[in-house]
Amino acid sequence: MKKNIMRIFGKRFLLFQQILTALLCIAAVIYFMPRDKVFNYHFSRDTPWAYSQLMATFNFPIYKSAEQMEAEQDSVRKNFAPYFTTDTTTYQIALKRLRDKYYGSFNELIPLANYLKYKKRLQEIYDRGIVASEDLDRPYTANATNIKLITDNISTTEPIDRFLKIPDAYQILTQGDTLSQDIVNSLRLDELLTPNIRYDSLHSEKSLSQELESLSESNGLVQKGQKIIARGDIVDDKLYQILESYRLELDKRHDDNRKTTLMLVGQILFVVLCFGSLLAYIYIYATEVSRNLNMFLLVVLSATLFPIIVGIMMQLRFGNVFMLPFALVPLLLCLFTSRRTAFLTHTISIIMCSVMLASPYEFVLLQIPVGIVAMICMKEFSARSQMLRCALYIFLFYALFYFAYEIIIENSVSKLNLAMYLYFVISAVLLLFAYPLMFIIEKLFGFVSNVTLIEISNINSELLRKLSQDAPGTFQHSMQVGNLAADAARCIGANSLEVRTGALFHDIGKTLNPIYFTENQSGGISPHSKLTPEESAKIIIKHVTDGLALADKHHLPRTIKEFITTHHGLSKTGYFYITYKNAHPEEEIDESLFTYPGPQPSTREQGILMLADCVEAASHSLKEYTAENIDELVERLVDSKVKDGELKMCPLTFRDIENIKRTFKDRLKAIYHTRITYPTEKKK
Repeated sequence: MKKNIMRIFGKRFLLFQQILTALLCIAAVIYFMPRDKVFNYHFSRDTPWAYSQLMATFNFPIYKSAEQMEAEQDSVRKNFAPYFTTDTTTYQIALKRLRDKYYGSFNELIPLANYLKYKKRLQEIYDRGIVASEDLDRPYTANATNIKLITDNISTTEPIDRFLKIPDAYQILTQGDTLSQDIVNSLRLDELLTPNIRYDSLHSEKSLSQELESLSESNGLVQKGQKIIARGDIVDDKLYQILESYRLELDKRHDDNRKTTLMLVGQILFVVLCFGSLLAYIYIYATEVSRNLNMFLLVVLSATLFPIIVGIMMQLRFGNVFMLPFALVPLLLCLFTSRRTAFLTHTISIIMCSVMLASPYEFVLLQIPVGIVAMICMKEFSARSQMLRCALYIFLFYALFYFAYEIIIENSVSKLNLAMYLYFVISAVLLLFAYPLMFIIEKLFGFVSNVTLIEISNINSELLRKLSQDAPGTFQHSMQVGNLAADAARCIGANSLEVRTGALFHDIGKTLNPIYFTENQSGGISPHSKLTPEESAKIIIKHVTDGLALADKHHLPRTIKEFITTHHGLSKTGYFYITYKNAHPEEEIDESLFTYPGPQPSTREQGILMLADCVEAASHSLKEYTAENIDELVERLVDSKVKDGELKMCPLTFRDIENIKRTFKDRLKAIYHTRITYPTEKKK
């Protein structure tokens, strides 16, 4: 009961961890997805357009450049006619002053003819208009040729040189005067001259503002569906301004909060559906991933990595996404998981990246096949040089595939985007970092790659050399089990290298007490003859725990340790158990004394090793190696393991078991085939 409760709790806690991980990954991808900028093209003047043909998805104006707008505004300011108003009362005041001077203290000094002349000229001067010098020096009047004159609420355009400054008006007033200069000076005629044309700042600033606002920001229109630019076209000034206008319009359309919120909702829904598809696959078809938290973390984090990187690059407008080694995901995942899982994870990652790009279809079309090539290259990864070849093959595929795509789309070799091929080179070089990443993943998640398996299965390693010296019989048995199990694994599509390496170490614990195991005994004397069945069983069972201790001491991977603990499962030391049972028929037997600690095999490779170990050891007990005897031995031993439930925890199917049986039979018959007897030479 307690075990069941703990198992249920463990499963629920595992599910909670996986759901939490998935939610964090979803949140991370959504957070880094760009929402403020939707124009994800990079371009500059006098360079070729590096993307596919761009079509307008809506009508938009062609905005003038900042330089154009500034030049037009400067032209408006330069040609602007400022507003002035006519003060009609000024003339009346001046006329009254003249009259007062004539009829006042200067009556005797000013003849009537001069008075009438001053009066007439004063009217002419004020009719022409007097402007203050400071008004003519204002920013908009200094270079103006015309002004707008408002008289009695009526505006007329007048040339600015028509108007007089006070010194000019005084000269006209006193021109040809017959009076002496002293009399003229004493008359103070300058007091009669006051500007009657005054600068109207309110009307001037308002009018200038209206003229500036009336300037059109655009100088053309691009219709929906119209081609903007094609691949290879040089981005001249005109095309540059059209592209900038398209970008500005796109930004305007996504600037308001409502549209940003809608985009966020769409991104959340899209990412949730992508991760939901991946999780559904994992829980339905990839149970080996769903049962292993580390494997689950590796798959989900792999799907998350590149969408986050692409999102950051899009927000910072940095680099080109085609330089990223997207093939890294399927390449690494196929080393530690199934190829189906690697391909689906790669596809989900690419789809999430594509929605952030300007050319999503082109991106997906290129990256999905490249992922397939990466998985093909890593089918049997067993040497470092294979990684270099894989990077080369991926670059060649990138280049050829994209070249074919460009020819189909552009129908011209002259418009090839050579920059893309440089990005492919960078991507292939970055792909070489998969090798150090592989070791990092092994250490972080406890996985074992084929390269590591090959390295630790070197028979010249310290542990295997000790096994061959201290327990040569066990060493030969392990070699034979490895060959037998590897053949069976290849037959059913399991990992042959993993099961072969596990076979080499599965009996490593026998090095501590080699003489107690039949394959290491010679001379027909067994040390078990001096021991009770319980003591003998304890020594035999102990080779499992001793092997695990040695594996820990020599830092063997967890995968290899599991082969050591599971190769006997929960079976019994049959010989000593039956011996004890026969000697004590009436006694209740404590079966734990004769039972291996387990656990039972949980992978196909572990199940294959259990069967191969059992069959290879028993094959030495056959008195006659006939095909019938070998067939009967294999059938009996494998069926007994199935019947005892030793394989119930591993995913071997009935078809797998039948194929394993057939492989064992063929292999044993090849090993124990009858050899011909060579004749002896007769002596004369």
